[in-house]
Amino acid sequence: MKSKQNSRILLYIVGVLTSILFISPFYILIVNAFKTKRELFGSTLTLPKEWMLDNFKVALNKLSFLWIGKNFSMEGFFGSALFNSMFITITSTILIIIFSSMAAWILVRTKSKVSNIVFYMFIAAMLVPFQAVMLPLVAFMGRLGLQNRLGIIFMYLGFGSSFSIFLYHGFIKSIPVSLEEAARIDGCGPWKVFWKIIFPTLKPIHVTVAILNTIWIWNDFLLPQLMINKKGTQTIPLKMYLFFGGYSKQWHLAMAGLLIAVIPIIIFYFFAQKHIIEGVTAGSEK
Repeated sequence: MKSKQNSRILLYIVGVLTSILFISPFYILIVNAFKTKRELFGSTLTLPKEWMLDNFKVALNKLSFLWIGKNFSMEGFFGSALFNSMFITITSTILIIIFSSMAAWILVRTKSKVSNIVFYMFIAAMLVPFQAVMLPLVAFMGRLGLQNRLGIIFMYLGFGSSFSIFLYHGFIKSIPVSLEEAARIDGCGPWKVFWKIIFPTLKPIHVTVAILNTIWIWNDFLLPQLMINKKGTQTIPLKMYLFFGGYSKQWHLAMAGLLIAVIPIIIFYFFAQKHIIEGVTAGSEK
């Protein structure tokens, strides 16, 4: 009995320490976003003596977060960092969900050696690191004239499809074929069967795929740096680089900018996170 209590106390202590470890980056980010540069370098862990809201005003302007220029205009809004990040992230994620679910459905329902080979090719593609193919791929996209927002969306679709197809593939195998057969008896063709029966049934996996890909694409720096590093097309992570020059590093403004940048993705995660465990578990079943 006493040994069980000791084990429980030990688990609580480990849990508390782990929680502190994971929460500490958010604490450091929040408190330092409100400090002056001098105060930040003096101590990164203490609370600010004076909460500097001006850091956020300067960071918003330097990042061109909401629009380019001092005054609002529709042209300036469509070139802002927020619009670029949201447009690329949302469009890429929607395309990944649609094409990956379609591909996985066809691969599961088509019982042939070709479908198995294609599926294992998608799985093998997950093992290839992006750094191994980035230079020839970016050069090829440049020759096609696709080093722009359209081109990077196409690349995110390619790199994000493998793992998404793996998740959809595992989940679709658990859906009874009799549902599709009943729909076909009622006169539905393959297109209607997918959109009326399969696609709504995949809701837990849709949410999981959306969360994983949204977090990855929203925070990605390397691919946008290679593909769309031009004024008016830069995403939020690319704009963050403006705070770090060769002779000066404005950590206090970078912290304010980072805090602004993570708020949308945290809000999205908390609204959708309850589905992620269910979706990953279901999608990993064989």
